Amino acid sequence: MPLVVQEAKEIADKFYVACRDVGFAYLANTGIPQDKVDTMFDLCAKFYNRPVELKQRAPHPPEGWKHRGYSGVFDADEPVKIRSQAPDFKESFDFGNDSDSARLQNVWPPEEDLPGFRQHAVGFFNACREFQTSKLLPALALGIPGVPEGFFHEYHQEADNVVRLLHYPAAPAESFLNGEKGRINAHTDYGTCTVLFQDDCGGLEVESPHEPGKFISVPPIPGTVVFNIADFLMRWSNDTLKSTLHRVRVPPQRLEEGGMIKERFSIPVFIDADRDKTVDCLPGCFGPDRPKKYEPINAGQYINMRLNATY
Repeated sequence: MPLVVQEAKEIADKFYVACRDVGFAYLANTGIPQDKVDTMFDLCAKFYNRPVELKQRAPHPPEGWKHRGYSGVFDADEPVKIRSQAPDFKESFDFGNDSDSARLQNVWPPEEDLPGFRQHAVGFFNACREFQTSKLLPALALGIPGVPEGFFHEYHQEADNVVRLLHYPAAPAESFLNGEKGRINAHTDYGTCTVLFQDDCGGLEVESPHEPGKFISVPPIPGTVVFNIADFLMRWSNDTLKSTLHRVRVPPQRLEEGGMIKERFSIPVFIDADRDKTVDCLPGCFGPDRPKKYEPINAGQYINMRLNATY
């Protein structure tokens, strides 16, 4: 086996073990230019550091499942099915594939409000898409025993992904300590997988694979992204790969310091399978001593089922 191929297989095998045992991994050398990432964070801050009436000029559609545009800070008095803990104190802006053939059209702020925002956001989306197709999904397939290296490409041709610009505003430490505010409560993602860019604030936590209910800090590491398996891929793999609970909290040391908790920015990229594709159990994830747990399912049907359970 040529050395380069051998090294790629070794990396893919380690990636697979992390996805199987933990469901999360740090990834480096993505090929996404750092200046493109830095500019996206700069534009993210500019978008949010404006009056709310300007942010609302790119409003989220009334249908909750249409992940496009701006969503404001959650209203604690609003009845939402999934809220049973401190309300998530955050705001978000979603965008996706900007081609004319995209399933959902984007909702952009007017160009005069934020010159260059749309152009750079589209470039960032495309750079993440290139990483997905050229490195991420091939490495994932290469590591899973019995799965051909190009296997996932057939199921992810439509670029039906969502980039979410998240902002957690600054707030007094006391508001987090008394339960008035939270950041993001424990949840799993519902698609194929997620790639997360985060600033230096910290706060991401992942449930321990060995102690259910115990969460472990996932601090930002410069030059890396955080990757996690989502529910659809866990099902697709016959539960071989782990979709792990994760949450965002204010780091305990910051709460102990008191005063104002600084704002946090993060950018998750949610990768979904094409909605017209039907999937069966991945090769190598079932056999005579390991029967299939799930029937084949259409990706769109699965995603709609999850969205209907939320909104």
